[in-house]
Amino acid sequence: MKIAALLIPAALGSLLAPCCVASPPDTTCTIRRLDGSHLSCNEAEEFARRTLTEQHVTGAQLLVMDKGQVVWSAAFGLRRKDPPLPMDRETTTWAASITKSVFATYVMQLVERGEFSLDTPVVQQLPQPLDTYEPYRAKAKSMVADPRWAKVTPRMLLSHSSGLQNFAEIEPDKMMHLHFNPGTDFLYSGEGINLVQFVIEQKKGKPLDELMQEALFTPLHMTRTGIIYRKEFADDVADRFDLNETFHAKTQRFPSRGAGSMTTSAEDLAKFLSALFAGKLLKPQTRAEMWKPVLPLRAYHQFPLKANEEPTGESAAVRLAYGVGWGLLTKTPYGPAIFKEGHGDGAQNYVICFERRQACMILLTNSDNGELAFRPLLERIFGDNVTPWEWEGYTPAYIEAARKQ
Repeated sequence: MKIAALLIPAALGSLLAPCCVASPPDTTCTIRRLDGSHLSCNEAEEFARRTLTEQHVTGAQLLVMDKGQVVWSAAFGLRRKDPPLPMDRETTTWAASITKSVFATYVMQLVERGEFSLDTPVVQQLPQPLDTYEPYRAKAKSMVADPRWAKVTPRMLLSHSSGLQNFAEIEPDKMMHLHFNPGTDFLYSGEGINLVQFVIEQKKGKPLDELMQEALFTPLHMTRTGIIYRKEFADDVADRFDLNETFHAKTQRFPSRGAGSMTTSAEDLAKFLSALFAGKLLKPQTRAEMWKPVLPLRAYHQFPLKANEEPTGESAAVRLAYGVGWGLLTKTPYGPAIFKEGHGDGAQNYVICFERRQACMILLTNSDNGELAFRPLLERIFGDNVTPWEWEGYTPAYIEAARKQ
């Protein structure tokens, strides 16, 4: 395994310039791309450095796995600007919605032990109506009165097929509503993920950060990971930066949210993925259930820019679908793949894994410009030519249009 030398930017130079003291070239480290071709780690680092610089990505962690093990890990740019501090491989970054897939894996552990049901409606898993609980007293009243609410299950919530909007706050009345018959369509919903979290917390009598720390992060020695910010992160945590590489916010996420509060590093995520593939977190049949398609996806974009967008052949080519907490490419030349993106203010991230080879690439950035670099990095370094770029919104035209909205 090649662990890249830290690339420390000079305060007045390029944000992604190499450190003045170069590490000796490693001629033995290579990355086996998805098509079987090889790229040297030195070439990967040089390409990544150049691409991230061109796209004005303030800081990034990139990692490639093969056969379930890390083969290349590198950090670029800055985690902080005032004073200038480099991003390194241990830096804690905001994972944003990658949290959803890690949370879904924890949920499947409960399912495997018979402690939680994916297909029993939520109304039957709570001892009292949802709108009688303080967090939902106001925003859930309209939804609870909808007869379709009685059909909503955790599987629907985790696969974004419940009918809920992303968050109640974006509804005109700031309340939760079902926009179609549950289980019949796709509408990305962090609100739905957090609702599953709420049901589990009622059952277990503990907050999610304690539950996932005990179930995943501590056993896997993920010391740079937490569902909420911990003081241990303070010495090496990434600030977040906007389109102009101007400071946006510190990364201190509270409270715990299954939909997106996790902070982590690329190497900690690799520990999680390695354990998942090795059967240390879930039995193979439980993992297969998590990655079983709940419904196919045919939309042009995951987050449409306008109503009634026409479907695209891109999704059909890879048989795009959604499982329990994970996006799925069910047919590619390299076998089926799982993926999850993370969109947040000053944090753009992506992870994709191909099951047969247990080959993954993780991209974590502390920049609103991060997504502009994803396609070239994935294609050149990993050989990924199957991610549905338009559906993900990883095209310059989509990113520019989304920024204007």
